[in-house]
Amino acid sequence: MKNLRFSVLASLLLVTTVASAQQAATPAPAAQAQQLTAEQQAQVARQDAEMSGAAAQVIQLMDQGKSAEIWDGASPVAKAVVNRQDFVTQIAADRTRLGAPTERKQVAVTRAAYAAGGAVPAGNYINVVFATRFANAAEPVRELVSFHLDEDKTWRVSGYSVR
Repeated sequence: MKNLRFSVLASLLLVTTVASAQQAATPAPAAQAQQLTAEQQAQVARQDAEMSGAAAQVIQLMDQGKSAEIWDGASPVAKAVVNRQDFVTQIAADRTRLGAPTERKQVAVTRAAYAAGGAVPAGNYINVVFATRFANAAEPVRELVSFHLDEDKTWRVSGYSVR
């Protein structure tokens, strides 16, 4: 059951990215950009920069082995899916398998909104995706930090995965 919960969290992150393209209610990023005013586009760019900075801080903590601290400040959405110990254990296993990061490049910031009753808990999400080279991996690995807009209107980490 513990591994299932963590797998659900990892799946939540993957589904958040994939399902945004499949969900009719959420316009594709290109279509969305065409509908935004110049001021709205500037606001999105500012938010992208802020979330990218937050994701970089999360990854820095991961690099330092502080995944428990990340879980402590995570969204209730994440905490409902995986407990602290399972999160810490899985991150440690993934990072041990991959080795130390040697190069990291941000490749995308995506958004998704989900209604209740789906595979992903309802709400608004922002995902920051990195292509990261690790010492023990021949190819770059997708490193994903996901944020959920909580009820108090604060963006909090809702997941982290390397795949």
